[in-house]
Amino acid sequence: MHNADETCGIAQAALVLGDWWNVLVLREVARGHVRFDALAAEIGLSRKVLTERLGRLVAHGVLQRSLYQRRPVRYEYLLTEAGVGLLPLLVAMQDWGDRWVLGDGSVTATAADDSAEHARVHALAGTRLPDALELPGTQGADLPLVRPDAAATVLFTYPGTGVEWGEPIPGAPGCTLENRLFCDAWPAFRRAGVDVRGISTQLPYEQAEFARAEQVPYDLLSDAGQQLSAALRLPTFRGAGRLRHKRLILVVDAERIVRHTLFPVADIPHEVSRSLRLATECR
Repeated sequence: MHNADETCGIAQAALVLGDWWNVLVLREVARGHVRFDALAAEIGLSRKVLTERLGRLVAHGVLQRSLYQRRPVRYEYLLTEAGVGLLPLLVAMQDWGDRWVLGDGSVTATAADDSAEHARVHALAGTRLPDALELPGTQGADLPLVRPDAAATVLFTYPGTGVEWGEPIPGAPGCTLENRLFCDAWPAFRRAGVDVRGISTQLPYEQAEFARAEQVPYDLLSDAGQQLSAALRLPTFRGAGRLRHKRLILVVDAERIVRHTLFPVADIPHEVSRSLRLATECR
């Protein structure tokens, strides 16, 4: 390294990330693939190269090893606090790639049926949500994505409430209507034993203010740290100074398996009703 890079944060971060493989290892650990064989299968790396990359990331303090089996000895590789701090960078890289490499450079809060984002979201069907992933709720405590006693759960992501976009962004109408429709349908969801959770990248206090004003009966979770975005590779767009979720709905069963994905969400009333029907069927 050039001596001038010693005080450059960009250069030092690049030194830690190292190369293509390190970035993909972090991507897969964020997705919940924390064991050696799972990482090797997802990335397609040889055992020798993967061992080397994991060793470097542990040495840099981005990953930590956690023993889960003694005979033979086996470890899981988990994100440290420093590793979690890299998640917004991974999501920003994905957003840039979706827009400028896989897209035409335009800012949009929706997606075409032949887009990479569409394929990525619909590939979530049949996958299991990461076990340990929790997000801050409006009461300040971290909450699981799926309530343990729910027969099924509807997770819906939205860009944000009370946001002025400036120039209109395609596919990004106000999110108050969507929440109100879920509020109106809440009694039907509860009768069916189905939980509802709304998720945005807004801060918990912003969500709490909205929940009080609108008397939202279900939990709103904050993905301001981009943990869910990274774990599920959710599509995002930049609006009003922050990366925001594009609107989508996931129907999840009691075993945390994603059973249905609704994306893009254009006709909001229709998709709210559809999510109730699909969740009721998969109880």
